[in-house]
Amino acid sequence: PSPRSFQPNGASEEALRCEIEELKRKDLALDQEIAQLLSEGYSLKELDKHISLLHEYNEIKDAGQMLLGKLAVIRGVTTKQLYPEYDLELSD
Repeated sequence: PSPRSFQPNGASEEALRCEIEELKRKDLALDQEIAQLLSEGYSLKELDKHISLLHEYNEIKDAGQMLLGKLAVIRGVTTKQLYPEYDLELSD
């Protein structure tokens, strides 16, 4: 096949342009949010630490959810039914 056969069609090119523009908008919004946090007195080091801690929290929470799911399957109940047993709230 020729190199031209690998080029996306017009609709795909337009979809890519839209996606690129959306990513640029998100990048700008994040830059503005960072600037606002910095103006409120937060440091980049502090923000990086918070992000790192949030990632760690999410990984631990995901592992807990996975274990609850496996336990629910073993017991033949829903995960939701296990929450009261472990003093968890549905919003957890």
